[in-house]
Amino acid sequence: MKTYKIAILSALQTSNGLIPAYKSFGMKTELMSLNPSNQGQMTDTRTKPMSSRGRASYADDLESRLSDIKGGSGVRPSLAKEIFSMSPAVKVQGGTLKTWTFNSPSVEAVHVVMKTQGRPLDADVELWQGPDNTPVKMRVYVEDGYKRPFSALIATPRGSNTIALRNIGHMEFPLDANAVADSAELAALTDTDALYKEPLIIQGGALRTYPFDTMVKSIQILLNTDGRPLNARIELLQGPNNIKQVVELYCEDGMERPFYMVMESPGTGNVVRIVNTATVEFPLTARVEEYSVDSSYDAMDPIMGGDTDPGFGSFMRNGRW
Repeated sequence: MKTYKIAILSALQTSNGLIPAYKSFGMKTELMSLNPSNQGQMTDTRTKPMSSRGRASYADDLESRLSDIKGGSGVRPSLAKEIFSMSPAVKVQGGTLKTWTFNSPSVEAVHVVMKTQGRPLDADVELWQGPDNTPVKMRVYVEDGYKRPFSALIATPRGSNTIALRNIGHMEFPLDANAVADSAELAALTDTDALYKEPLIIQGGALRTYPFDTMVKSIQILLNTDGRPLNARIELLQGPNNIKQVVELYCEDGMERPFYMVMESPGTGNVVRIVNTATVEFPLTARVEEYSVDSSYDAMDPIMGGDTDPGFGSFMRNGRW
C-alpha cells in the first residue's frame, strides 16, 4: 500500500530570514524552516513521536488532562474544612454546652462550623446578645457529619456577642465545632455579592425546591427579609423523603441579620427544599446557587454503590448457608 506524501511549503518573504513550513508524512508531522537565501537546504525539527494510531502518548494525554482540571475545574474547597484548617476544632460531648464570646464591636459576622467522624450531628446554635436576648436560633441535624460538615455565617452587629452551641445528641455522639470571626480571607470565600441568580420570594407557609446536578459538590444559600422576622426550614434531600440535613432557623431581623450557609451535596439527586414556616404576613427572600462545581465530572462514568465490606456474604460458603 502506497504512502502518500504531502508537502506544504511557505515561500513568504520576511526580513529575519527564517520562514516556517509544514510537511506531513502519513501520521507524523515535521516542522521545517526554509531560508530564502539557500532554498535548497532545509532543517527538520521533528515533534514528539506519535503512537501507532496517531495519538499522543498516555503520559502526555494524562498531563494535559490534569492541567485542564487544575486550571478550570471550578472546584472550590470546602468552607468548613478551610475553617477547621485555620483554627483547631473543639470537642463537644453529647449533652454539653460550649460558648464563644466576641467582645470586639469590629466583629460583624461569625462563622460556625461543625462536623463528626461519620456519626449523626444534632445540635442547637444560638446567638446571645445581652441578658435574655437571643436574636438568632438554629436547630441543626445532619445524617453524616463527616460527608456533610455544617457551615453557617451568623451576623453579629453592635457590640459583644456570644455563640452558644449545645450538642443535644447522646453521649455516644460527640461533635467537633468551632466559631471564628469573619476575616478578609474568609470573606473572599463567602462573597454574597457574587450571587448572580435573581432572588425568589417565598410567602409565609409556602415552600420552594431547587434540584441540582451531580457535578455540584456544595450549595450556597442566602435568606433575608425586609426587616421582619425570619422563620424557615432548610432541608437537603437525596431521593424521595430521604432527608440528609435539616436546619430550622429563626432570626429576629432578616435584614440586619441575613442568614448564609454552605451545604455540602455529595452524590446524586440532591434537592434543596426551603419552607417559610412563618405566617403569610412574613415573606422571605431566598437565593440558592452552586458553590462548588466539579466540571471534570463525566456523566458516562458509573456511580459505585452497595456494600463495600469484604466480609459481606461470608456466612454463605460453597452455595450453602
